[in-house]
Amino acid sequence: MHFPLNKAARRALAAALLTTGAALSPALAQTPVGERAGAPAPTGDSRSPSLATGEVAPTRVGGLPAPAFALDELVRTILTYNPALLSAEQSRVTAAAAVISAGAIPNPRLEYGTGRQRAILPTTASGSTQTWGVSQLIENPALRRARVDAARFAVEGTGQSAAAVRNALVGEIRLRAYEYLLRQAEAAAAADSLALLEQVQTRVNARVSSGEAPRYELIKAEAEIINARQVRDTSALMVEQSLFTLNRLAAGHLPARWTLTETLAGVPPLPPRELLVEDALARNPDLLALRAEIDRSQALVAGARANRWPGLEVRYDQGRDPEVRTGRVSVGVQIPLFDQRSGPIAEASSELTRARGRYEGLQLELRQQILQAVQMQDIAALKVQALSTGAVRDAEAAVRVAEAAYRYGERGILDVLDAQRVLRTVRSDLLAARFQVQAARIDIDILAGRFAGAPLQP
Repeated sequence: MHFPLNKAARRALAAALLTTGAALSPALAQTPVGERAGAPAPTGDSRSPSLATGEVAPTRVGGLPAPAFALDELVRTILTYNPALLSAEQSRVTAAAAVISAGAIPNPRLEYGTGRQRAILPTTASGSTQTWGVSQLIENPALRRARVDAARFAVEGTGQSAAAVRNALVGEIRLRAYEYLLRQAEAAAAADSLALLEQVQTRVNARVSSGEAPRYELIKAEAEIINARQVRDTSALMVEQSLFTLNRLAAGHLPARWTLTETLAGVPPLPPRELLVEDALARNPDLLALRAEIDRSQALVAGARANRWPGLEVRYDQGRDPEVRTGRVSVGVQIPLFDQRSGPIAEASSELTRARGRYEGLQLELRQQILQAVQMQDIAALKVQALSTGAVRDAEAAVRVAEAAYRYGERGILDVLDAQRVLRTVRSDLLAARFQVQAARIDIDILAGRFAGAPLQP
């Protein structure tokens, strides 16, 4: 039996809503009812997320199961259509064309002239004259080799930059995928929590109607339900936002609804830290791109020095007038008398020094980032272990005790709601800690360049 609320009761309900709304957050609703000892399972098609695995029941579209993706399959799909990656890979094609331009042989130069000759002396004949000539620049081999080497190292650097884009993109995809699993688990827990609170409200309503409990317990239960509905709706929107983010990375080529076959649990063990650092120094694409930049800068320095003697210009010309035909071969060379290319040499040398400094700095920074990421994963793993083996069990026991005491009239509904709130908070922290473990492992893989290689094959 439900009694309508008068003005004073509505004011009390509004005050309770303000109090609980400030104290609660969306994370408090992440309590899978299925894991709660003795709690009835909510009705519906969804099932509670498992704290052991973070697994959630697949959603349904139009009564049919939504398509399921493995994580590697999702990565391959997004890599196929991501605009940023396609643009980065096309940059390497552009750089490869620059190698052809750098190795091109200069074209010969052809000249032709015609005119008339008018005699001044009686012994000189009048008539038309013609001249033509051809010249060819024979380039300095050192200059040509340096230019081609610089273009080739630019191709390598562009390829490593594309690999860095791919490495970061795969890491973001995996992070967003695990975030989607987290939001799914939070949404399922919020729905289960709301179902449990509605059952509690039914019992409280019966006790209030029979006079066994004061009316403020019903007001408190209704306030908790209102807040739980808000949390459920917010969690559902966050699931939609995660789907939208992943579909944006795929340029809209993912289905409207889909699920992942992965879970939040199950992180593979890490190799020793020394091997991680060595692997990162050998495979990190950002570091390899700087190495290619150093090689390119060295080639540019060599090219600037060789450009003081750009090459020889060989020329042959022939002239014809009414009386004489002439042919001539000449060789020209540019002498570095005034401009000895000191400016370009200094610029290239400065860029080389700058590239070396950035390379050494990134090496040191990469070592520290690897060690920090490993520590973050260790901390999150310890938090998961502590929550799953201690805090969750204690919170579940506290809920059982509070519910038993409430059934026998020894405690009020506030004690039950507080115990349930603590359990939701602990379980939410456990889900967040599992996500932190996955996020830290993804950071380690990105730093080690594990996603920079060839695309994953089915």
